[in-house]
Amino acid sequence: MTTPLPRRLFTLLAATALATPFTAQAQAWPAAKPITLVVPFTAGGSVDFSARLVATKLGERLKQSVVVENVAGAGGAIGVSKVVQANPDGYTLVVGPDSPIVIGRLINPSAFRYDPLTDLAPVGLISTAPMVLVARPGLPAKDFGEFVKLAKKEPGKYNYATSGIGTVLQLAMELLKDQTGTFVTHIPYRGGAQIASDVIGNQVDLAMLVATTAMPHISAGRVKALGVTGAKRLPNLPQVPAFAEMPGLKGYEMNTWIGLFAPGKTPPEVVARINQELNEVLKSDEIKAKFSEQGATAGNGSPAQFGTFVREEYARNQKIVQRANIKE
Repeated sequence: MTTPLPRRLFTLLAATALATPFTAQAQAWPAAKPITLVVPFTAGGSVDFSARLVATKLGERLKQSVVVENVAGAGGAIGVSKVVQANPDGYTLVVGPDSPIVIGRLINPSAFRYDPLTDLAPVGLISTAPMVLVARPGLPAKDFGEFVKLAKKEPGKYNYATSGIGTVLQLAMELLKDQTGTFVTHIPYRGGAQIASDVIGNQVDLAMLVATTAMPHISAGRVKALGVTGAKRLPNLPQVPAFAEMPGLKGYEMNTWIGLFAPGKTPPEVVARINQELNEVLKSDEIKAKFSEQGATAGNGSPAQFGTFVREEYARNQKIVQRANIKE
């Protein structure tokens, strides 16, 4: 007669059997096939730059091909959706910036149908970068404090440009408006290329720009730099104050960021392995230097830490969108 297994031993064996496929999958990854990093925008931008930088170094570490695939459209929704629907095996990932991850659904839920907090598995933070608020040369204000006085004296007279509705650039300015009690009209452009030219030409009053776009124009004296959205000054623009230094704006901080995500049901062991390799890539002096040239800082941290960061960003952006009544 067969002796039945003790209940505790049976439970342990059952749990081990269930865990074995995931453990084996994590150990096998990435031997099975090349890894695809989906970029939800066209080639040539900051997200594409970051993806290709990481892809090259990940490929070297993993001794496996890491291919960048640009899947543009609908403000990033198409590319992110492709990864949401992909097989959760660690071979299809998305290099996601803030806009299609923690803003898009808040502005236009009909286009961004996935839930970024459940349909994606946060792998790791790739980089963060502050934005810079610049003003046209003819604006009668030498700093942000003087501009606030102008804007309060004549509400609605002044305007600011960004690369579109629902971008982190718009949210950063709307948060400034809320905290300073000013009304400045938003002028959304279809992209960032024309904005700097129009500010230089005195066609728009202000523009919220990513640091890489703003730096050369500030250095050449073509625009006035009013402030940096990060917690502290940029090393490449030490003369430009951070908004957090200014009266009434203590604690103000808003950065653009880029992260790596997997489909939501990717096994935690696989996510942890990808995160480990990503962090090793981001530690290198070469990668840090390349990001610094772009006005960015290389990321780090665990999947859990990045997940917390994403949830906090979503909650903060939700409040800004609601207060400013931002709609597509």
